[in-house]
Amino acid sequence: MPPRSLASLAYALSATSDLDGALIALGECLAELDRGASVALLQYDARRDMLKDRLTPVGAQVVRTSMETTFDHLPEAARAKILAGGPFVDVSDRSADYARLCGFTAALDGGILAVRGLKVEGLLGAVLALYEPRKIFGTRTTERLAPAVALFDLAYVRLAERDAREEAVRTLEDVTQRVHGEYVRKLTALEAELREVRNTPQHISALNPAEAIAIQADAARSGEEARRALRRAELADQQLTSAVGQLEQAHVELHRRSEALRQRTRTLYLLDRALSLDAETTDSRKLVDGLLALVGDDMQAQRCSLMLRAPEPDYLYLAAARGIAPNIVEGMRIRIGEGVAGRVAAAREPLLVQDVREASQHPLLRDQYFTTGSFISFPLVYHDELVGVLNLTNRAQRGIYTDEDVERVRLLGLVISLIMSRNALPERLLESINVR
Repeated sequence: MPPRSLASLAYALSATSDLDGALIALGECLAELDRGASVALLQYDARRDMLKDRLTPVGAQVVRTSMETTFDHLPEAARAKILAGGPFVDVSDRSADYARLCGFTAALDGGILAVRGLKVEGLLGAVLALYEPRKIFGTRTTERLAPAVALFDLAYVRLAERDAREEAVRTLEDVTQRVHGEYVRKLTALEAELREVRNTPQHISALNPAEAIAIQADAARSGEEARRALRRAELADQQLTSAVGQLEQAHVELHRRSEALRQRTRTLYLLDRALSLDAETTDSRKLVDGLLALVGDDMQAQRCSLMLRAPEPDYLYLAAARGIAPNIVEGMRIRIGEGVAGRVAAAREPLLVQDVREASQHPLLRDQYFTTGSFISFPLVYHDELVGVLNLTNRAQRGIYTDEDVERVRLLGLVISLIMSRNALPERLLESINVR
């Protein structure tokens, strides 16, 4: 699968808010690989052990059809692998029969049906079915689509957990409302009975002692029922509070997982853009400026620079920059071991500064263009050879760089180092700078 398709699918799956959007994205990705293949999601009802609904992406919409097919219609060997989840499973030699069962139109020259189970919290939630034409040569579509299906599996779990959480909240709200309504009705009835008893003292005086005792007993019993109803309402409220707390924790964890997936998707997209930029241009200046802009925009750095190894021993030169002081020009040299970038190049270890007090020991603070007190200076090393140093400063909205940002720059730095070394950019770019 081309990296661009995989990266765009990952971004679409992380951005979608419903299952239809995820299926449409997967269908578009499949169309890029094999226009003769079809995919469908068969929703599974565990209580009835049936495949109940079939969701098929058709262009920019999802077509829903009812199936009501028992799960045991599938071959026994395939059922066990579907329940276990994992990769696609071919449905024996009767693909045409089972393809019609799953709602596919069988190809004239025959096709291959493959199915895969999608699990949520260890239980089967749906079955993903893929029907592709038979090929004499080339890789199976199921194998080429496997990375995309793995991303779709993550998105399906995320959407299923969100739907389950919303259903739990609705159920708790309904139960609480019913308990509270029952409590209010009983309390209102008991208050009405007490008022009626209190407002008829003339009858009480005429009652014999046995009737008076019976009325008092009824009043006491009514009061006890009211107290019990109140206690039940309090317990229900406590249970609701506890459930809401658990749901909030689940929401926080789901948000954390979603954010982690979003970050991984963003990193995958950046790697795709860097490699695509390398493949699309042979101009050393455009390539270096593009790579620096890519990292700078991702890290929200309003000021950034890239220094590369100079031909002179123990020197770096400024290869590309943006937002720097006007008196600093491209090609400017610094000695390794001097200044922030020079010390990072000598140590070959990244430097992270997070606040102004810590940054006070660095010469950058004396620069009027240094405004946030937080920066990253990262060495670019490839095969134990120093390629250069990447500097990121002045995060947007006066943000602060963190250890997670350093790890993200580390991955991008490896790719940039590879591209720089493979294209001999330090030497080629310096030649173009000297010519100008």
